[in-house]
Amino acid sequence: MDLLAPVSSMMTTEVKTVEPEDTMKKVEQVFRENRIHHIPVVEEGKLLGIVSKSDYLFFKRGFNDQTTDNRIDEFRLKTRKVKDIMTKGIAKLETADRIGVALEIFKENLFHAIPIVDDGKLVGIITTFDIIKKLSEE
Repeated sequence: MDLLAPVSSMMTTEVKTVEPEDTMKKVEQVFRENRIHHIPVVEEGKLLGIVSKSDYLFFKRGFNDQTTDNRIDEFRLKTRKVKDIMTKGIAKLETADRIGVALEIFKENLFHAIPIVDDGKLVGIITTFDIIKKLSEE
């Protein structure tokens, strides 16, 4: 793997997103229909935050036990907004940044996805899975 190559050579460009005013029901649907673990939150293409599958599962389960009424879960999913649980202070890279920089960010932090932005607009995402996949292909 060429660590000096730009992240654009490895990033996913068809990114599933949600908006801050979407409900958590929409987040649930995106996770259920796609094999992903991170959903960038955008408004008019501008990156505002990210929701991880861990964020969603914590929201859904919270501190409740398994006896929670399903109607309460559905109500919470339909009424709570993405902006209420999204992570806001996230790392981001530009398409020209090097893969080595992404690796350093992953190594020093506990997250597994970095949104890629150019001119303030979301253009892709790179995940630890993308890097593992590339290594396994080589």
